[in-house]
Amino acid sequence: MWGDIEFAMPSLVTRFHLLLFCVTIAIGGVALAHLPAGYAFPAHWQGSAVDWFWPRDVALLTPPLVQLALVVTFYLLGRALTRNHFAKVQHILDPALTLLMSVAAACQLGLLMIGIGSDFDLFRITTGALAATLIVLAVVIFEAERHSYAGLRMPWPVPSDRAWSIVHRSTGLATAAAAILLAAVAWIDPGPGVSVITLVATLLGLPAFAASMTLLTRGLR
Repeated sequence: MWGDIEFAMPSLVTRFHLLLFCVTIAIGGVALAHLPAGYAFPAHWQGSAVDWFWPRDVALLTPPLVQLALVVTFYLLGRALTRNHFAKVQHILDPALTLLMSVAAACQLGLLMIGIGSDFDLFRITTGALAATLIVLAVVIFEAERHSYAGLRMPWPVPSDRAWSIVHRSTGLATAAAAILLAAVAWIDPGPGVSVITLVATLLGLPAFAASMTLLTRGLR
């Protein structure tokens, strides 16, 4: 009976996503155990001096809270979709959640590295890795051909081939621009704070841009 119920109630949140959430909490616990209560993480450098700090508790709570919000959002989204729509978007939303959860976990590990005095700058590595990923994604989106299971997936349909082309070409260019911005931040290294802000703006801004483009082109034939 439970197998039938599980089959009837698909979810975008998998055990791997929950594992990433647990790993992030564990990393935060290790950091809390090794860093004093008054510790503050350097978030931005002005020349060689730090001019922006993150309080320890606020910084370490942020990644797991972001992951929790993502898990709840994607879980509810999966429940709201019809079975047919779920099947069409699962192959996109599942890796998207994995990417978002992984970025948050990497940031938490980066905070631990900073706290213990390691020279291994995971924030720059994460920013650079996401830039490389987005470059590949930009090409895929830009060149995507109209198909029932390929391309950008929205709750509403893209009405025509012309609209499809405009949406995917513009989103592909925006993704490439975001990749260049992330690469520049990784190269310049202004500090973890700027890196995190750029990561968040990119990961939230690109889906919002794609959704806006699909809405703006709904009347095209």
